[in-house]
Amino acid sequence: MLWAPLCGRLGNAPKAAAAIESADVVFFSGGDVAAGMQILEQRGMIPFLRAVSRSGTPFIGVSAGSIMLCREWIRWRDARDDESGELFPCLGIARLSCDTHGEGDGWGELKSMLALRPVGATGYGITSGSAIIVEPDGTISASGGEVHVFRRRKGGIAQVQSLLPGTEGGRKWNIGDWEARD
Repeated sequence: MLWAPLCGRLGNAPKAAAAIESADVVFFSGGDVAAGMQILEQRGMIPFLRAVSRSGTPFIGVSAGSIMLCREWIRWRDARDDESGELFPCLGIARLSCDTHGEGDGWGELKSMLALRPVGATGYGITSGSAIIVEPDGTISASGGEVHVFRRRKGGIAQVQSLLPGTEGGRKWNIGDWEARD
């Protein structure tokens, strides 16, 4: 296992890039999505990481790391103002939007993010202890537990499905199946 820090006193983008380039798999840990994306941007790592993914190297994320691998996330310009939410881009390696372990607050951040997307947009709520697997061909499956599927509709955000490990004979779902417009 290679450690490739990008921030702090040990952070070194060229060394991290060399380690990542030779890795069999790339792991993103949790933390703060916006801060993590800012570090990747400041270090010029975003195009490089996307290229590594396109070359076939698997990426794994936990908590905020999972969200960073996705298309986008939400931040608030003013933490006291719910109306100040705005989307910002993430790596886009997984062409979907998700939140992790948000079941305790009813998936508030995921729903806020979806409210800023067009009608028909889909988001995945990865419950604690669960994972979503996104294959290179765009199929997805749940592992470890339930993954909630939410969709923005004209009347608001609704949970439309749950993906369960091993359901329907292990059938995988195509991301495009969930992106239908109302």
